[in-house]
Amino acid sequence: MTDSTHSKLRVIIGADHRGMQTAQRACDTLIQLGYEASVVLSCEGNCDYPEQAYLVGQEINTGKADRGVLICGTGIGMSIAANKVSGLRAALVHDELTAQLSRSHNDANVLCLSADLLGERLIDKVLEVWMSADFEGGRHLRRVNKITAIESGLDPRTVEDVPAS
Repeated sequence: MTDSTHSKLRVIIGADHRGMQTAQRACDTLIQLGYEASVVLSCEGNCDYPEQAYLVGQEINTGKADRGVLICGTGIGMSIAANKVSGLRAALVHDELTAQLSRSHNDANVLCLSADLLGERLIDKVLEVWMSADFEGGRHLRRVNKITAIESGLDPRTVEDVPAS
């Protein structure tokens, strides 16, 4: 079980047809870890990953969810699509280290996973690490602010340095 700060986090999960079974398992894992979790839309037959990425983004941007998890065959398509949604910082993660760094250095709010390339135990561990990791701020905040500047159509070189805290 996670501590009370993390247990209140709401996670929305989206998947295409190749990732739907993994998404259901990820939802169960997150609930077992003490988070609120649900799958945004169940796929019947083929469904396209850009639609799922958009739906998860809407849940996050409207405040209905704090973080998202997106799953497709490789995770690549989900990552590309999610990063087109304003306000999302989606990271394609393949192991515990990239899960931790995507949160601590990049403040990723969407985790992208491969249903075809990662095993169940590894996905469970990645979810646990990613959900429990905190953003470090500091020099990383400056970089995240520059990502936000790009998203707004600004030159990231114009972003002022963030004072050390």
